[in-house]
Amino acid sequence: MSRAEQPSRRTVLAAAVAAAVAGGSAPAATAADAADTAAAESAPARTVDHRSWTTYADWRAGSAKGTRAVAGLRPGVAVGTPLGTVDYTDPHTKTTATWEYATWTSPVQTLAVPATEVIASWNASTPAGTWLQVELKGTYSDGTDTPWYVMGRWASGDQDIKRTSVDDQSDGRSTVWTDTFAIDDASTGLRLASCRLRLTLYRRPGTRLTPTVWRLGVMGSDVPDRFTVPASVPGLAQELTVPRYSQEIHLGQYPEYDSGGEAWCSPTSSQMIVEYWGGRLTAEQLAWVDPSYADPQVCHAARHTYDHQYAGCGNWPFNAAYAATFKDLQGVVTRLRSLTDLETLIAAGIPAITSQSFLKEELTGAGYGTSGHLMTVIGFTAEGDVIANDPFSADDTAVRRVYRRREFENIWLRTKRYNASGKVASGTGGVCYLYFPARPTARQCKALTAVGVPV
Repeated sequence: MSRAEQPSRRTVLAAAVAAAVAGGSAPAATAADAADTAAAESAPARTVDHRSWTTYADWRAGSAKGTRAVAGLRPGVAVGTPLGTVDYTDPHTKTTATWEYATWTSPVQTLAVPATEVIASWNASTPAGTWLQVELKGTYSDGTDTPWYVMGRWASGDQDIKRTSVDDQSDGRSTVWTDTFAIDDASTGLRLASCRLRLTLYRRPGTRLTPTVWRLGVMGSDVPDRFTVPASVPGLAQELTVPRYSQEIHLGQYPEYDSGGEAWCSPTSSQMIVEYWGGRLTAEQLAWVDPSYADPQVCHAARHTYDHQYAGCGNWPFNAAYAATFKDLQGVVTRLRSLTDLETLIAAGIPAITSQSFLKEELTGAGYGTSGHLMTVIGFTAEGDVIANDPFSADDTAVRRVYRRREFENIWLRTKRYNASGKVASGTGGVCYLYFPARPTARQCKALTAVGVPV
């Protein structure tokens, strides 16, 4: 399972949540189920707005300073004529190097759902000697602006810079928690009304190397605070054949990447779906891994999703970016509304990685509790229960699990929960990673569009 959440970690502000429910107790399951049944009569309102830039026209529409739009089967943006040079001191190696740079800034995107949280994600190629930075600037619902916030400094490898999020970014009204922009006090009614993203592309001076960004996305959401969520009605019985990998067989391996194994749920889940779509690592790419280790590709995924500031492999956009380094794959981070959305994806052959937190007794058959854990949803039983590849398993053969539909849906979609100490803690509100082909089929496009992910 994931490492314990740190004070600098994302999502719902614990202080605000605690104030909202002070003196309260956890809702009774029977009452919640009765209310959920009634609520299920109507479809859930859209609480998420996902916008992506992927086409040649998209890249041409942005503000380019030293960058150029790239045409072809997979359009993107790359360095054209650099603006100049800049020195960057890597906070994790203390090494200073000089880089040529160029920028691309998206048009302002008015959010259809004025947001309490925003997550950016990107898909790119960064050859050795290159890297990129993603920033976000927004306008609040009162007309004032945020500063430019760094949402990630990223390279697919780790030879040039150490991949990193940036802590201590706040203007007193909003804060970036590792990979998530969040309004500090949503109870005031303040929201982010619009935003734009800025890419800065870096390369070694005097070379013709360039990062190329193929997909840039922003997901704004305003998921209501809730301990329970409406129950969906089962509508699909289908299971996808997805490779099964256990994080637990890697205990103690490469502890420099977040203790090794024990906290590798995110990269392990990512590797399962990468390989489902045919992504494979070469012997050369895996040569650094101890040959005595089973499933060396999981070690590789951990190393190449590791966030050196967060000191973990669970940075959501870093995982999506890792998946997109494989040929003809793309990845996004978004939120979904219900298990019905997951059924829509599974029916089109698209598995999903979901993020959830729960007590041991809240998920029958799991055998553990967690403050944050990723697993892969691969299908549904005839009864509507969830079939998941859960990497927190003793070995690869034990990874496939069946979890009760009502329990799984609630722990995944809620934004508030009670932890083992009885205190109010946050939930992810339906966060998931979606990895799918760079050129999806018509059926896959229809399914992705239906769940709010433009392709």
